[in-house]
This record gives sequence, C-alpha cells and structure tokens, in this order.
Amino acid sequence: MSTTPTKPPKEPQGRRAERTQRLFRRAPRRPLPPQGSLRWSFTWAFEGIVYVLRTQRNMRIHLTAGIVALVLALVLDVTRLEFIAVLGAVSLVLIAEMINTAIEAAIDALVTHYHPLVKVAKDVSAGAVLVATVNALAVAYLVFYNHITQPTNDLIGRVHGAPSQIVVASLIVTVALAVAIKAATGRGTPLRGGLPSGHAAAAFAGWAAITIAASGVAHAALISTLSFMMALLVAQSRVEAGIHSGIEVIAGAVIGTCVTVLMFQLWG
Repeated sequence: MSTTPTKPPKEPQGRRAERTQRLFRRAPRRPLPPQGSLRWSFTWAFEGIVYVLRTQRNMRIHLTAGIVALVLALVLDVTRLEFIAVLGAVSLVLIAEMINTAIEAAIDALVTHYHPLVKVAKDVSAGAVLVATVNALAVAYLVFYNHITQPTNDLIGRVHGAPSQIVVASLIVTVALAVAIKAATGRGTPLRGGLPSGHAAAAFAGWAAITIAASGVAHAALISTLSFMMALLVAQSRVEAGIHSGIEVIAGAVIGTCVTVLMFQLWG
C-alpha cells in the first residue's frame, strides 16, 4: 500500500518576513556598563588628586607655587585677562604632572623589564611637565613684573578696603590646607571623612571673614551670629550623617577660623 507524502504546512507570510529581517539585522550592541553616581565620580577624581599629592614631591611643589601665584594675583589686583593667563598656566602644570604620573603608573604596571621605548615614554612625559613649568614661569614674569616693580605700588594699600580679595584668598588657602592634611594623614577622601572636615573648615572660614568684614557696619553682631549658625549647621550635618567625627569637625573649624583671621591680620 503506497502512501502519498504530505506537504509541510505553509509558514505564514508575516512570520516568514520577520525571520528574513532577523537574518539581515545587525546584532544589538552591548550596553555600556552602568556608571556610578555623580558624587562617587567626583570622589574618585579627588582620590586621584590626593594620590598624586601624597606620592609625588614635584606635585606638592607645583601646587604650592600655584596657590602662591593665584593669591598674589588677587592681592596685586591684576586684570581679568592676566588672571586667566595665570590660572591657565597653573592648571597646565598640574595637569601635566598628573598625566606624567598616570603614564608612569600604567607603564610600571604592564612592563616588568627594561625597554628603550619605555624610557622614551617616561622621558617625553617628564619633558611635557618641564615645558609646562617653563611656560608658567614666563607667564608669571610677564604678569607680575610690572605690578611688583612699580614704585607707587602699595600691596597693603591695595588689599586694605578690598576685603573680598582676602576672603577669596582665605578660602583658597583653607581648602588647600585641608586637602593637604588629608593627603598627609591618609585618612578619608577629599569629599568624605578624614581629618579635618573640609566643609567645616570652609564654613567657619566664611563665618570669620563675614564677622571681620562686617565689623564696621550696623547690626554687625546679628550678621556674625547668623553666619555662625549657618557654619554650625554645616558642621552638625557632617557629624549627623556619620561622615566626620566631632574631633574632625572641630579641627576643620579651627583651621578655617585661624587661616582667615591670620590672612586679615597680615593684609587687612
């Protein structure tokens, strides 16, 4: 008995078209790994800065010279373009030093034996730092020479009556000192934890600056009290959040207050 083969059922037209499109469709790209929060991104970036400050002597020298240059620019009341030139030169030196450190760390992690190209890479990155440093010295000479050598230039007279410049300089020195102490002690991160509390230092530096600057105006006591309460709230929030201990907050408050008072005593 012979059997007639049965034909397979026809595939629906829509499903056939979908399968054809699937054959020619590109494979979907793998999504990028999820990124962390913005706060942690800033924290890791500051950790890189602290690492360079903690391990590289030249970076500490460059940062100190840069802070001195920026404070001097504020004290001498340079023009806006001159200040931009100084700020750009200082930033270029710090960036070059950080890139140099990153290149050396990456090479040391991958290369375990001597290679002439490794020497070239390290020498070129160090040369980039040297070029940036020479450029910064040239900018400093061109900007500061006339301001310093003018016989009628009275630095104390320029700063007196312009407390805003002292306030800016005090905040810069306070923040830089807090980061430097954290880098030296190796405790916490620049934005979280460690001795001293940078937020408390900046808050109490602002309170001290407001108190001194408002000493000759009406209701000076009320202004000082309100600014002190704001600084106290900032310090309390760091303790309540468990980010800093009471000692770390007190240390930050003392540093910010002392730096600001000293700056006003020297130039106010």
